[in-house]
Amino acid sequence: QLVKALRDEIGIPIHFHTHDTSGVNAASILKAAEAGVDVADAAVSSMSGQTSQPNLNSLVEAFRHTPRDTQLDPAALNECSDYWEQVRSYYLPFDGGPGAGDAKVYQHEIPGGQYTNLREQAAAMGLGQRWAEVEKTYAEVNLLFGDIVKVTPSSKVVGDMTMFLISRGIRPADVVNLEPGSMAFPQSVIDMMQGRLGRPLGGWPKDVQRVVLDKRQPLRGRPGAGVRPLDLERAAKKLEVHLGRKPSEDDLYSWQMYPEVFLEYHDFRRRFGDVSVLPTPTYFYGLALGEEVSVDIEEGKTLYIKLINIGSADAKGARTLTFDLNGYPREAEIADRSLTPKQKATPKADPANPLHVGAPIPGIITALAAGVGGKVVKGDKLLTMEAMKMQTTVYAQCDGVVAVLNVAVGASVESKDLLMELRAG
Repeated sequence: QLVKALRDEIGIPIHFHTHDTSGVNAASILKAAEAGVDVADAAVSSMSGQTSQPNLNSLVEAFRHTPRDTQLDPAALNECSDYWEQVRSYYLPFDGGPGAGDAKVYQHEIPGGQYTNLREQAAAMGLGQRWAEVEKTYAEVNLLFGDIVKVTPSSKVVGDMTMFLISRGIRPADVVNLEPGSMAFPQSVIDMMQGRLGRPLGGWPKDVQRVVLDKRQPLRGRPGAGVRPLDLERAAKKLEVHLGRKPSEDDLYSWQMYPEVFLEYHDFRRRFGDVSVLPTPTYFYGLALGEEVSVDIEEGKTLYIKLINIGSADAKGARTLTFDLNGYPREAEIADRSLTPKQKATPKADPANPLHVGAPIPGIITALAAGVGGKVVKGDKLLTMEAMKMQTTVYAQCDGVVAVLNVAVGASVESKDLLMELRAG
């Protein structure tokens, strides 16, 4: 019905994209083709299904001997599938998708492109065993927001709010009963309720806006109308200071879209070089004793590396690795991180003590807004945390002075860890 309606109204090509989380979406492509769709996305068979796209190899066969025969070569597709089946095995530990098609997607409506990320985020926050609750809450948050269209970035906002509420034991239906200003909602939720991602037909639910925005005012007009023009030359000069070299266009645009992620990537490349030249299994899992690999570091330059021996750990937890490099013996001393002693456990905050500032979720400290001796008043921003790219701000629950600071930027903390202690004054 959608394809037919679009073809009746507009003259540009209709491009259909779907994930196969439900397990039956190849049928959607077949019906879209019957309705005259111009383009449909699919994935080679070994990379298809679940939160990926429907199976291209099977669709090609289904369309054979029909008016919409694709004319694609099945032998080439099968060879391609065999190759990617092997590659996919290298990444198996990182595959958090469902094992089979699941009809629950019709209830929770988590987009395929978000599903695996959200599941990893839940696991990082200690909620991996409560995934069914995450799915249910996601659906309820979606309805709380007005049953919105969930694509990047709106789907991420629904996910952020879902994790925020579950970690605090708040039901989505109870959000409208909260006192405005009483909760530090994720910044993405505040931005969406302000209209920075646009505004749905009829606007955002007023009772939700009231609680989330508190004293903030919704934007009027088009969200991008007030954005200042970007001076790319000035931005390039600023990035050049970070990089220590003239940035490429790819560098500049990557930094503009993902500033923190790009700088982390640059720092990694600066420290370790271009690790993309390493064979994938070697990068992820290391070499086995006696195993040899070849690494093309540039045109005409190849390194042949063979692991000979891994020595015993010394008192400092370091091991000596013996290996051959292009036929010559070499040694390197490497810290065995699996033997590194664990840091002293951080004390836990007393939830009944307003002078205790506890971690609301597991995560990493990304910024400190107050230090020892700093005066704060109720509602002041104390620090920000991040868990799987979800930012959480921690605010002071009462007036006071920072007496003890147990963490630093970059520290990993667990839920309810005592981050700061305030004293009256």
